[in-house]
Amino acid sequence: MIATINNFQVDLSKPIDISIPLSNTNENPIAWYIDKPVIEPVKFDEWIGKVSSGMSSTNFNNIQFNPHGHGTHTECLGHITHDFYSVNQALKQFFFVAELVSVELDDQEGDFVITKAAIENALNGKKPEAIVIRTLPNDADKVSRKYSHTDPPFLAEEAALFLRESGIQHLLIDLPSVDKEKDEGKLLAHKAFWNVTDVKNLNADARLDCTITEMIFVADEVKDGSYLLNLQIVSFENDASPSKPVLYSILEVK
Repeated sequence: MIATINNFQVDLSKPIDISIPLSNTNENPIAWYIDKPVIEPVKFDEWIGKVSSGMSSTNFNNIQFNPHGHGTHTECLGHITHDFYSVNQALKQFFFVAELVSVELDDQEGDFVITKAAIENALNGKKPEAIVIRTLPNDADKVSRKYSHTDPPFLAEEAALFLRESGIQHLLIDLPSVDKEKDEGKLLAHKAFWNVTDVKNLNADARLDCTITEMIFVADEVKDGSYLLNLQIVSFENDASPSKPVLYSILEVK
């Protein structure tokens, strides 16, 4: 189905899902020192909410998970602030022009970093509403990787500042965090992107309507370039929500 959205034509029958599904298996990616998600039927005494148990006419599962540690998630600045801010209130539009870029990591004394230069070169002057960053090498095991205590790559503070100054509102990345795993709580890239200078007394120009989406996966066959992004979240009143970002190839610009 071909649709015209703003000045773009896209084929809605060919979505490119860049989210990682959540499961209760060992294939689920994990970060931040937690165990895998739990998905199990409700139990009342001897009754089990599972059709195959012979006790229930429906499957009736409880799910326990952490948005930040268990897969693709979208967060607002409430992730780092003293006062509560909800991603469900921050994200009120769901379609954006996005640029997918692939970037090489820079080895800085053993830390692998996404630099400002790498981002600036990849964008080549473009200033989209959203950026989707695919790090290289793009190993397929990103969809099941166990990140805890591995010091994954991260985004340099000056790169996050460059994205903010470029007017990019939504940042999507295939890492568990834009910041270094163990950084003494500095969270430099988060703060730079959201323009948060004081987590207890939020500055007036903090970017309340901007989001960061982490732990995506973009397959190699998806080419760098411009896409229409549909950024879908669950209606959780929380700093973060599991999310399903979907790209659509732009067929024509009118």
